[in-house]
Amino acid sequence: MATTKKASKTETKGLEDLFLDGLKDLYYAEKKILRALPKMAKGAESEEVTAAFEKHRAETEGQVDRLDQVFELFGKSARGKTCPAIDGILEEGSEILEEYKGAPALDAGLVAAAQAVEHYEIARYGTLIAWAEQLGKSEAVKLLKATLEEETKTDEALSALGEGGVNERALQQAA
Repeated sequence: MATTKKASKTETKGLEDLFLDGLKDLYYAEKKILRALPKMAKGAESEEVTAAFEKHRAETEGQVDRLDQVFELFGKSARGKTCPAIDGILEEGSEILEEYKGAPALDAGLVAAAQAVEHYEIARYGTLIAWAEQLGKSEAVKLLKATLEEETKTDEALSALGEGGVNERALQQAA
């Protein structure tokens, strides 16, 4: 009997439910990222890495505001849902901060950790955009695409930091 009850409940869930679960996931993730970025900025060795994290923190605040607007479009209050994936990615960043503090490879590790976050967000925002399009929510699509564009630019900027010297400095200073 319990199996039938569970199956019927699952059958009533549709794409909008899936979208809203994903939105809650990203809301949680963005809020956690807002708390992690100042620690990463403070822990970074170079001013350029610190500046990149501080810039992204300001962008993330705007991204949370856009998520609030998307929740409103669906008539829901903004709230997060625990996301073990982002918790794990951010934990890796914390470990790098602890294990490489003062080491030549710290900034390279922080940039890599930040890129893992960006790649997760890019994947999730891309999915939500596709679902919002299917749901006919063009205003949500517009808001989510604005954030996806920022996340993509941040990822490119982080790549440029790594390729622009952070990785090389880690290699040379360790030698």
